Amino acid sequence: MTDETNKNGPEAAAPEEFETAAEPQAAEKPEADASTTAPDPLELARAESAELRDKYLRLAAEMDNLRRRTERDVKDAKSYSIAGFARDMLAVSDNLRRALDAIPADAREAGDAGLKALIEGVEMTERSMLAALERHGVKQLDPTGQKFDPNFHQAMFEVPNTEVPNNTVVQVVQAGYTIGERVLRPAMVGVAKGGPKAATSESETPAA
Repeated sequence: MTDETNKNGPEAAAPEEFETAAEPQAAEKPEADASTTAPDPLELARAESAELRDKYLRLAAEMDNLRRRTERDVKDAKSYSIAGFARDMLAVSDNLRRALDAIPADAREAGDAGLKALIEGVEMTERSMLAALERHGVKQLDPTGQKFDPNFHQAMFEVPNTEVPNNTVVQVVQAGYTIGERVLRPAMVGVAKGGPKAATSESETPAA
């Protein structure tokens, strides 16, 4: 036999078969690695569910806050939308009161039936106007005898008076009004001066 015959014999073919058989094993290894590194579908579903739940809770909280703000805005609009109109009507009411106060007491007593009817008509108009404003949330302040409060009162002058605590409202020059929880017009008042200091209530903190 020649050297070529020996090379082409069974021994020469064995290495090729070995290499061919080894290729499928090498191909199976990447598939095994891919299966071990792939994410778990159940964990992915749980993570997505948690993210969606968080978004839902945030959206629900935002909608609840929006609803509360809308309700508050609607309530304020109903309560304070007539503030400008009410303030103008108070000016008319003030003029009616000034007209009544300008009539001397003796003229009231000695006046004829026509004058008395006119006075009564003006008084009824004033009461009717204030009643209509009150139905829409406008209320009159009556601070006489109360402690002066700069949030609701405007001090016009001081009155020497030692019989009442200092800074007590003793005279109302012009009535004040509130609308809802807001001051529509502060009351113009005179306050006492020279009396004892007002007693500090338990809820108030003494001034330093």
